[in-house]
Amino acid sequence: MNQDLPEIKFDLTSLVKEDVFTDQKIGSIRVLTPVTTDGEVDSSRQKSFFGQTQVMTPAGAIPLNFELNANNLNDAIEAFPDAAKENMEQTMKEIQEYQREQASKIVVPGQDMPSKIQIP
Repeated sequence: MNQDLPEIKFDLTSLVKEDVFTDQKIGSIRVLTPVTTDGEVDSSRQKSFFGQTQVMTPAGAIPLNFELNANNLNDAIEAFPDAAKENMEQTMKEIQEYQREQASKIVVPGQDMPSKIQIP
């Protein structure tokens, strides 16, 4: 067996139970509830809430995943629209920046060519 392989081991201090709530139209909210190794809720750590949705573009659907600043499911539902909009705006900015970077890499004939060829 190859001794260079990394050890694969669960982080027992970071265990969470995942629940998913959806309206079956707009998106879903993932709730990560901290648990102990026996599966009991670990009340010493906070729950985490994440929104998931997708936005349709001419190029197809773009998935959006974002953290929701919330203490409970109701707060997460209320935070969902603004967080989704903010994430969509940030994603669109990143796409535009990527497109600009790719456009600047286009090689045009004659580009980067010396103006005069010197023969020794």
